[in-house]
Amino acid sequence: MKMNNLCADIGYLSINHYGEQLCGDHVEIAENDNSTIIVLADGLGSGVKASILSTLTSKIISTMLAAGLDIRDAVETIADTLPICSERKSAFSTFTIIRLVNNDRADIIQYENPNVILLRDGKNYEMQLNTMRIGEKTIYHSGLNLRDGDTFIAMSDGVLYASSDGVLNESWDRDGLISYVAPLWDAGFTAKTLTSIILDETSRLYGGKPFDDATVCVVKIRQRKPMNIAIGPPKSRDDNHRMMALFFAKTGKHIVCGGTTASIAAEYLHETVKVNYVSPDPEIPPTSEIEGVDLVTEGIITIDRILQYAKNYLKDNDSFKQWSYKKDGASLAARMLFEEATDINMFIGCAENPAHSDLPINFNVKSSIVKQLADCLKKMGKRVKVMYF
Repeated sequence: MKMNNLCADIGYLSINHYGEQLCGDHVEIAENDNSTIIVLADGLGSGVKASILSTLTSKIISTMLAAGLDIRDAVETIADTLPICSERKSAFSTFTIIRLVNNDRADIIQYENPNVILLRDGKNYEMQLNTMRIGEKTIYHSGLNLRDGDTFIAMSDGVLYASSDGVLNESWDRDGLISYVAPLWDAGFTAKTLTSIILDETSRLYGGKPFDDATVCVVKIRQRKPMNIAIGPPKSRDDNHRMMALFFAKTGKHIVCGGTTASIAAEYLHETVKVNYVSPDPEIPPTSEIEGVDLVTEGIITIDRILQYAKNYLKDNDSFKQWSYKKDGASLAARMLFEEATDINMFIGCAENPAHSDLPINFNVKSSIVKQLADCLKKMGKRVKVMYF
């Protein structure tokens, strides 16, 4: 198997047809030993029936492709499995498949969804479309080798032509979307944040009352980037040097959280801690500075805010409007962990903090917050390794 240092950052979001509780679009991701399969399906109509159609379509296709079966088998299985809509006399939903093989090659398979956009070097790259017939359906297929920075944008048709008066908006077509998003290609946004930006504009054009479900899925190909974060001192002082030696031996940037942890790190590096006494956010304690450390923050309050941002990121990601630009410790750490990092090493000290002796904060509380944060980072697609001391 060909090895490289590329990985895929995948993010997707949906907005529902106005007045509907369920979305008629669905995104499903499946993996096997060498491939990642992303399926965006758009069920006919909206509401419950559309949701069922899109969910079944995406799950059947992703599961069968991950098992090594051919797209033809998957499409024929869907046609034989899904219930027939009495109004449209059809049992289908449209779909887009992005299959990444070894993060080295991509296969794009499309049926009646808007064509996938590929931004390469910040510009629109038109992929060659090859056709194949499966029953009465025309399927489009594209294949290409991946490059660092390649950004795929898949969408349901509810994204395009969004308008507030029910009349198709010809200025927000595929070319309009490309013109809108291309300048953001090298801004450092995650795939999830890019989907948020696109859907925020889509919702605005709809006047907040979309007359169709709208879903965006972004896949960004990027180099792996390690990040290291130390939280709290080790249970035994005898492990201070060992913890710091392992921490600073790791490649990538280093984040230190907590006053005692900062003192231990500074002692290991033979440096001093310079405290910044003012924080841009009054709810988040100030950061500090240590030569040789990329970011030094306070402990539990900052980590808890990062966790809040991480939980929101996995939902509608609305809080990116805060952490994406603010200069407090939690926002700075969130940008490093969410946007920069792909592989995160977490060094967790198990000592009780004497400063918390009169507060309902003990190691179990800290451990729970850290575990939740690690779980959130994994759900973002990060490789996370947690080590306790």
